[in-house]
Amino acid sequence: MNIDLARTFLEISETGNFNRAAERLNVTQSTVSMRVKALEDELGRPLFTRSKAGTELTAAGVRFRRYAANMVRVWEQARQELALPPGLRSLLTVGGQMTLWDRMLLRWVPWMRAAMPDVALKVEVGHSDGLMRLLGEGLIDICVMYSPQSRPGLVTEKLLEERLVLVSTSPRDVDQWDDAYVFVDWGPEYRAAHNQAFPDLSTPTVAVGLGALGLQHILANGGFGYFPMRVVRPLLQAKRLHAVSNAPEFRRPAHMVYALAEEHREELNTAVRGLRHVASLETED
Repeated sequence: MNIDLARTFLEISETGNFNRAAERLNVTQSTVSMRVKALEDELGRPLFTRSKAGTELTAAGVRFRRYAANMVRVWEQARQELALPPGLRSLLTVGGQMTLWDRMLLRWVPWMRAAMPDVALKVEVGHSDGLMRLLGEGLIDICVMYSPQSRPGLVTEKLLEERLVLVSTSPRDVDQWDDAYVFVDWGPEYRAAHNQAFPDLSTPTVAVGLGALGLQHILANGGFGYFPMRVVRPLLQAKRLHAVSNAPEFRRPAHMVYALAEEHREELNTAVRGLRHVASLETED
């Protein structure tokens, strides 16, 4: 079977839409439709039902999804392992959310290279849902994220608890609230705690889903928002940012997630040990 057929099937099953799948695969919608038809002809079963509301898997499609994911995983692993240059014995793929690559994971990469110089590293950046999907499909060996999903066969371990603090480009008190506030969406738990702490807050004029983008915005244009202390500490020390007086703080745990598998066992054990080490260096006080 052409591996592109399996990839196309998985993209449609995830997005529920032929157009979005085509965009993510960087092909035309007609190409996606032809691939689905070829796959359905080969399997002798319809895999999707189509309607104005979107695209859903048939019973056969649900059963096939696990096999498609395994095929893509095995192909990717084989392709990457066979492409390793001399002197490297294996490849370890690690994924993380953008904010966690800052400092902590950037510290881990040289630690891991020193600990296992004969292991190649591939790094991925994404949101928790996408990273969990790649982990479940075996395309990532270990992930570091904020909101992991509990799944059979996966180990989840808390690495650290981030301290989210309210900082501003100019000195201010928490009562001095204005349109310069930038709401950074740090996840569902944070949203709930934020709403409880600020029940009367109107809809912010600027809201972002990526912490790095929010921080860049206020540094360039002025304003205030919540960010991890480990990220803003150098900016506070340089007086580019100021802690907002009397503002509540929030806690956000970060976890590492990996599969219980025999392959890459030595590399995984070393990677886990290294992540624990660099996490211990991230002081929050």
